Amino acid sequence: MPHETPLIATIVVGLVLAFIFGAIANRLRISPLVGYLLAGIAVGPQTPGFVADASLAQELAEIGVILLMFGVGLHFSLKELLSVRAIAIPGAVVQITIATVLGMGLAAAMGWSVGAGVVFGLALSVASTVVLLRALQERHLVSTPQGHIAVGWLIVEDLAMVLALVLLPPFAGLLGGAAGGTVGATDIFLAIGVTLMKVGAFVAIMVIAGRRVIPWILHHIAHTGSRELFRLSVLAIALGTAYGAAVLFDVSFALGAFFAGMMMSESELSHQAANETLPLRDAFAVLFFVAVGMLFNPMILIEQALPLTATVLIIVVGKSAAALGIVLLFKRPLDTALMISASLAQIGEFSFILATLGVDLGLLPTQGRDLILGGAIISILLNPFVFGLIGRFGPRLRAAFPTVAAPDAPPPPTTAQRPAAHAVVVGYGRVGSVIGEALREHARPFVVIEEKQEIVATLEEEGVAVVTGPRPPAELMMGARVAEATAVFVAVPNCFEAGQFVEQARAANPDLFIVARAHSDAEVDYLQGLGADVTIMGEREIGRAMVEQAVAHRKRAERSH
Repeated sequence: MPHETPLIATIVVGLVLAFIFGAIANRLRISPLVGYLLAGIAVGPQTPGFVADASLAQELAEIGVILLMFGVGLHFSLKELLSVRAIAIPGAVVQITIATVLGMGLAAAMGWSVGAGVVFGLALSVASTVVLLRALQERHLVSTPQGHIAVGWLIVEDLAMVLALVLLPPFAGLLGGAAGGTVGATDIFLAIGVTLMKVGAFVAIMVIAGRRVIPWILHHIAHTGSRELFRLSVLAIALGTAYGAAVLFDVSFALGAFFAGMMMSESELSHQAANETLPLRDAFAVLFFVAVGMLFNPMILIEQALPLTATVLIIVVGKSAAALGIVLLFKRPLDTALMISASLAQIGEFSFILATLGVDLGLLPTQGRDLILGGAIISILLNPFVFGLIGRFGPRLRAAFPTVAAPDAPPPPTTAQRPAAHAVVVGYGRVGSVIGEALREHARPFVVIEEKQEIVATLEEEGVAVVTGPRPPAELMMGARVAEATAVFVAVPNCFEAGQFVEQARAANPDLFIVARAHSDAEVDYLQGLGADVTIMGEREIGRAMVEQAVAHRKRAERSH
């Protein structure tokens, strides 16, 4: 057995330390992301002890970005993406421009060239895909109107950075970089035209062919009956499309994966596809934060304290304020503006790529790269606290500015709209909808808690009371009047999310009858420990039903003889 195993060592040590530091952070009521970043610092070259392979860590992190964007695409449709283009395109362009100008101003104050300022400003203008999406997922915002705007904004930033990476090399000489030569108008238009043609060709292929071919492949693989082959097909489509987009069309891995997921969402099996990729998606997303932490040099906090502070202020305050103002100018609600501004108050993977390219072209000094890396680490560390501040002061701002505080989604039903002595159904997917039909058959009134707007719209058309919106479980339960309910059916598939609802329901009503859904004995114990009266494990109930059918068949056969 070989003793040199850098790939295995990087994965194992990175995940183990991320688990340890993440658990400690969670215990201290801090976001686990902080623990993951600290784990990366611990295995980085700037700290003593074991040093992981940074290049391998970066590639593993890229897989996390691919799987994360693929998962987001599974919850999107082309119609939803186009519905936010009116705000996402101009909003992202204006925000990138403002952040770039702020970065150029700081670069000028430090005596850097115009070219260095352009690269530095662009690097500070683009948010991290992983951080933004993790923030949306943790707060159940991906499927909300706010989430759609944020993801659309992210895609526009992604495309803008792809264009910047293409244009920087030919412009390097003009901007004072090491790459010599002058660039003419023909070269500029040619570079822009080729890039736009490649992106357009990729999008056209995915929309015209991908939306038919990908669901067809998934459908036929599912009919083989092999779960292993189905899981492999999902991963092959996600990774293969992302890689092909990057190699053949010069499109980023993230954008390629997003379109693969969006085309797969046309299939009825998209929900199962999302579940199959979830474990890998989470594991590699953790490795992304470990890889980011490895880049951080703690000495920059002392050696470049003032420039670093100014860099962080541009990212966290300047860029966020710009996004907030832009969204409000489009007459969007204050809640939407606050959420998007918080989501964009950080930088990540594209910033590192731009910084590296800028240094290689002789445009950006190494000090600029250090400031970008330091700003990325600190902004990612601060991002959960930014969301916390919004959660704390958001109600006060809504009260102070009521004219801009109207929510995007329909407000939860008023008390008069909700039935008395009702049940509450949390999640109205495959299981929740069956529960709803059964409650209808028994003429039992119920309220649904659901985040997917297409399901919400259908339920409202049917006259079912629905509580929705970007709110934590405690507020959703309060909106459903769980304290006055007779029963709660927690039908969401994610055990930890279900646990939050069970815990909040039990705290609100000690006498409430709570039924929860589980997938394993460990999940049964977990949910019952939080207060569930009955926990149904699907596989166990299917087995019992099959045996009951066999016994009933045998009794019928014996009676016939």
